[in-house]
Amino acid sequence: MTASKPVLIVMNFMADAHLAQMAEWLEVVYAPDAAQFAQALSSHGARAQVVLTIGSTGLSAAQMDAMPQLRLVGALGAGYENIDVPYAKARGIAVSNGAGTNDNCVADHAFGLVIAAVRGLLPLDQSTRQGIWRTQIPLPAQVSGKRLGVVGLGTIGQKIARRAQAFDMPVGYHNRHPKDGAAYDYFDSLQGLAQWADVLVVATPGGAGTRHLVNAQVLDALGPRGYLVNIARGSVVDTAALAQALRDGRLAGAGLDVYESEPQPPAELLELNNVVLTPHVAGWSPEAVQATVDLFLDNVQRHFAGEPLMTPI
Repeated sequence: MTASKPVLIVMNFMADAHLAQMAEWLEVVYAPDAAQFAQALSSHGARAQVVLTIGSTGLSAAQMDAMPQLRLVGALGAGYENIDVPYAKARGIAVSNGAGTNDNCVADHAFGLVIAAVRGLLPLDQSTRQGIWRTQIPLPAQVSGKRLGVVGLGTIGQKIARRAQAFDMPVGYHNRHPKDGAAYDYFDSLQGLAQWADVLVVATPGGAGTRHLVNAQVLDALGPRGYLVNIARGSVVDTAALAQALRDGRLAGAGLDVYESEPQPPAELLELNNVVLTPHVAGWSPEAVQATVDLFLDNVQRHFAGEPLMTPI
């Protein structure tokens, strides 16, 4: 590292303790929303050498052009779909992500949503609070033995599949291509996987290539006894189609940690009692966030020391 600290612009929410940790190595400019980032570019863009963002926020070519000294862009989590990586590389700007730091946390949360959606934990909680006893309600479905379909068998998808095996769930998956060494059934079409599965978990990257990958046809293939869980990106699921399927009884239930309207809640789903919603926290835990901050700073130190990044994109 040079004697003067490189200037870092942070584009996403961070806890004070993590900002202080970054400040040991970098001159931190905290700009966690669009208005503050615009001001940060105006005041510090000419000096900024590092940017920390998240995949859903990203960093555009125009924003990079406002930082002529930019040398490194870090994505805090694994996703980087809205970072213009080709443009960064063309300018000689290194890009890294937080791959591997929150995989277990996301997989845990995904399976929590599976259990909550299939067992109907939220309606059961509400019924109990209203004094309704078990003999007055339909039997809730069980999770064990159901067929789990994973959309995107990356590291997180594989960890979800491993958790499913503890519940004696047959596992199938859909990728663009079969994954070498995967011990699960491969489906070359998403609709085919949905027709086979009882529970469909979305774990594929976001971006233009996967927008509304889960549409009305896929939901109909999953069927009235099927459940959808999304811990990937909200853009992958057609929210209007999902809401209609849930209202019509063409889908049994859903669990979503991500949605197209975030950070605003998905208005179409708020009155439905067969959907569980959480505020994009699947990858958030004290352990996971600390690990991704540590990895980001490791990548910063390596980059300025002329060493290879731990997680280059």
